[in-house]
Amino acid sequence: MPAVLALVGAAFFVSGLSALVYQISWQRILALQSGVGIYSIAMIVAAFMAGLGAGSHLGGVLSGRVSRAAALRAFAALELAIAAFGAASCWIYYDWLYVRAGWLYTTAWRAGLLHCASFLVPTALMGMSLPFLARAMVGDVGRAGRTIGFLYGINMLGASVGAWLTPWVLIRHLGIRGAVATAALGNLAAGLTALGLNAWWRGGGAEPPAGGLGGAPLAPPGSATSWPFPLWIALYALSGFCALSLEIVWFRLLDVAVKSRAYTFGTVLAIYLLGASAGSLAGAAVVHHVARPLRAFLSCQCLLLAYSGAVFVLLALLPPDAWFYRWYFAYWRRYDGFSLGQSGDLLSLARLYLLLPGVLYALPTFLMGLSFPILQRAVQDDLRTAGRKVGLLQAANIAGCVAGSLVVGLVLLDWIGTTGTVRLLLAVGVGFAAIGARNEGLRSRFAALGAVLVVLAAGMPGQGRFWSRLHGREGGPVLVDEDATGVGALTLSPWQPGEWQLSCNGKGQGALPFFEGHTLLGAVPAILHAAPRDIAIIGLGTGGTAWAAACRPETTAVTIYEIFGPQRRLLAGFRRLDLYPPLESFLRDPRIRIDVADGRNALEHAPGRFDLIEADPIFPDRAYSGNLYSVEFFSRCARKLKPGGIVCTWAPTPRIYASFHKAFPHVVGLENRAIVVGSNDPIPIEAETWAERATSRAVVSYLGEELAQEVRKRVLKCQPLVRTGRRAVDLNHDLFPRDEFLTP
Repeated sequence: MPAVLALVGAAFFVSGLSALVYQISWQRILALQSGVGIYSIAMIVAAFMAGLGAGSHLGGVLSGRVSRAAALRAFAALELAIAAFGAASCWIYYDWLYVRAGWLYTTAWRAGLLHCASFLVPTALMGMSLPFLARAMVGDVGRAGRTIGFLYGINMLGASVGAWLTPWVLIRHLGIRGAVATAALGNLAAGLTALGLNAWWRGGGAEPPAGGLGGAPLAPPGSATSWPFPLWIALYALSGFCALSLEIVWFRLLDVAVKSRAYTFGTVLAIYLLGASAGSLAGAAVVHHVARPLRAFLSCQCLLLAYSGAVFVLLALLPPDAWFYRWYFAYWRRYDGFSLGQSGDLLSLARLYLLLPGVLYALPTFLMGLSFPILQRAVQDDLRTAGRKVGLLQAANIAGCVAGSLVVGLVLLDWIGTTGTVRLLLAVGVGFAAIGARNEGLRSRFAALGAVLVVLAAGMPGQGRFWSRLHGREGGPVLVDEDATGVGALTLSPWQPGEWQLSCNGKGQGALPFFEGHTLLGAVPAILHAAPRDIAIIGLGTGGTAWAAACRPETTAVTIYEIFGPQRRLLAGFRRLDLYPPLESFLRDPRIRIDVADGRNALEHAPGRFDLIEADPIFPDRAYSGNLYSVEFFSRCARKLKPGGIVCTWAPTPRIYASFHKAFPHVVGLENRAIVVGSNDPIPIEAETWAERATSRAVVSYLGEELAQEVRKRVLKCQPLVRTGRRAVDLNHDLFPRDEFLTP
């Protein structure tokens, strides 16, 4: 490999690393603006990718108008511009757009437009980089596929490293601001490297050397094996649709199967990108042997879709006691999962985060990456148009990815679920096979591939069977529901007779009968407040917290914000079994309203104020939990209180307690901090009055004698809580969620 290409590859590796740091970090910031629900995240991802696509197209057009040396200078300028924007991005996205102009995001359509507008400049700059670099580095059209495939693969390899580094190292130790600053330094280094190369080239001549990977020059494939360029654009767009659609269903499956934590997304994304990188680099090495690119490209698409469908079918059909399946089946029955980032169980780590993702999508992502140099081998026939064709193809592929993100994430998962979506993708694979059969005849490999895809589509399991398996159930009573927001299940506990466990995306979120801890968290603050008429609850679970919070006759409205859609339908289905009367009264209570929404975002934009705000959030080490445990969140809750209003949460870590106390001047609660209550106003300690309320006729009638007595015991123990004295640097912040990422 020429030294020049190696140096350029190193710069493009760092550029790819920085791009993934930006994507993960910026997505977290923009999710504060519009919420972390599926619709918000889908809009953010689509806006990011749309900018990349626009930049790829623009870069393709512009790169064809400049010399190779000028193209390298343009690449350097792009990297330096990205570095400048990255350095200012946290101020733009958080300090300005969120803190000062958050009111702009009150409606979903306006939030989507603002995401597109705010991402347009940096993502377009990123998208322009490959077309210009391709124009600069392709000095021989016969080596174009190899050179461009290498550049794409090395960039994806950097992206894979960035996806892993961002949660495990950068955000964990430096916070989001520090992570973004590190990414900006990476772009700066890439830009300066390119400028140094350009200066060296200018010293030796007007144009850079031929470059490219070694080997004899290769003739482009003949017209007998090539399609018109517009048809390749259409094929690559459809390939992008399938790739992003599969990414969504794979990540949904893994979210449930591994019972994900804050580190999960970055880890499984790194493996996904690593597979694509390996495929592209392998393709760059062997693409000169490909005489019929159309056959090779269509074969890759058919094989990756067939393999993906086969894995879904096998997950539903394999015997639970199969030796390689037994451990997973037992794991899926658990209420909670493997503590990624805390547990030292390396065998479980390997099974969940190496073996399972590897089996699921290592081969398909390899084939996705392999397709790119094959595509370049087919279309590159003129040095002057190398960058333009790369840009147009990338723009088409990204447009397909955007369509896949929106159609699958917002529509298909809601309408036909995960297995229905996979079945539809298999049908697209039949289309690829039909194109191949039309081109090569019915006796070609494509007829067999098409038949395999049809059989897999016919054998795809239904949602109930598939997701029952992923919750460790083979028959027996189980309620399953899926929509765009996730997968939920109510299953009989294998350890507690008569208890039903609620799982949201594989992770335990409550039980029926209600957990006592949840009901106490709801009832105790309701008793402490003199007259809690308007109550807001963040988090539904099985309803225990909200049901108990409504125990006072003075309460006229309880609004529950729950981001996960299937929960209410699961509870309604369980109610029809007539097994638990408190759930019946909860779901029929006219005072109680359940809104499917991001709790933090919905509370912030709610028109009124509240007497009592309760957060019953997820565990601190789960993804996006930091949004509900930060100083900024608690401060925003404080601003939504009526005079004398109170906010209640649980504080399982010292950082959460210190962050809560930072936002509220007056805090009372239990000494073990299982319940902490804060207010803008003094909270008088009226133990006897609280005890009388807890045992009043109305409250006892609502809660029952036993629970009312437990509430009475807790309120008698409530006392003023003092600050911990922890340093400000140890608090949880929106842009440094230390507990979520287990910061030492």
